[in-house]
Amino acid sequence: MKVLFYETKSYDRESFGAALSKYPDVKVDFIDANLSPMTAGLARGYDAVCAFVNADVSAMTLEVLAGFGVKLVLMRCAGFDAVNVPMAKELGMTVTRVPAYSPEAIAEHAMGLALCANRRIHKGYIRVRENNFSLEGLVGVTLHGKTAGVIGTGRIGAALCRILKGFGMYVIGADLYPNQKLVDEEHVVDEYVEVKDGKVDYASLYRRADLISLHAFLNKDSYHMINDDSIAQMKDGVIFVNTGRGGLVDSNALIRGIRSGKIGAAGLDVYEEENANVYQDRESEILGSSIVARLCSFPNVVMTSHQAFFTREALGQIAECTLENAQAFGRGTDFVPRSVVTAPGVE
Repeated sequence: MKVLFYETKSYDRESFGAALSKYPDVKVDFIDANLSPMTAGLARGYDAVCAFVNADVSAMTLEVLAGFGVKLVLMRCAGFDAVNVPMAKELGMTVTRVPAYSPEAIAEHAMGLALCANRRIHKGYIRVRENNFSLEGLVGVTLHGKTAGVIGTGRIGAALCRILKGFGMYVIGADLYPNQKLVDEEHVVDEYVEVKDGKVDYASLYRRADLISLHAFLNKDSYHMINDDSIAQMKDGVIFVNTGRGGLVDSNALIRGIRSGKIGAAGLDVYEEENANVYQDRESEILGSSIVARLCSFPNVVMTSHQAFFTREALGQIAECTLENAQAFGRGTDFVPRSVVTAPGVE
């Protein structure tokens, strides 16, 4: 299996390089360019390409790849929003992903964002560096004894519930398919909001939660689930965290909520307009969108660049799963469970 690895960073070379010795059938060439219709032609002579969440795996990209005989697209991330899945199916291409990696890493980052935004740690740090030891404007709230609402209680959401419970918070879960084990056995979710006729009662969570963290899937039903109406239902001064998907939140509504004081603090690792920025150094540029500039201007907002997953453990798991799938494709054996997005003969 010959794999062309797009948009290589130093940490990619390190993590994949360390794992490659376990997969003798797989040869990987690393390049700096990201995958797009313009760069897909570089994959001539390769069996597979490896791309990340910010790649452009559109219909045109897939058609170019298929024209050069590429049969496999290895997404080294859990999400596959960047892939035109119907076109991949039509072209008979196999697309795989990494279904789960270090959920604790993302949950820990979510908690870190909540703490930082709530207690204005980022502002305090900057002040002390400038020999300003004033506490004006840095007051936060104590989380112990407060109520946390976790939207989406899969592996990542469940990991956050355990952390929140350790902080002494009352934890409310919201999920179309509640994980009752978190209530009955682990005792890290105190209650789930009602699910009726396939609809989750998010409104009751919004009304009660002092801290809300998003870990839901992004689809047509969840797109902009956080909007003017949902924010209006939240408690005044709520701490809001999103390490899920940017499209879950209407950014302009979020800005209005921050300005009105409805949202007292916000920690964002993802945001809807991030694609042009993710993992790019744009220090010397004037950004076309004002969304990022406006969010960063607020003293109660902390933003990171899609780094919640970014631990050595997670990078190692991503490399192993991706290379395992590449080798399985070459040998005609089973893929990593839950990793196949589309493959010939698979619906």
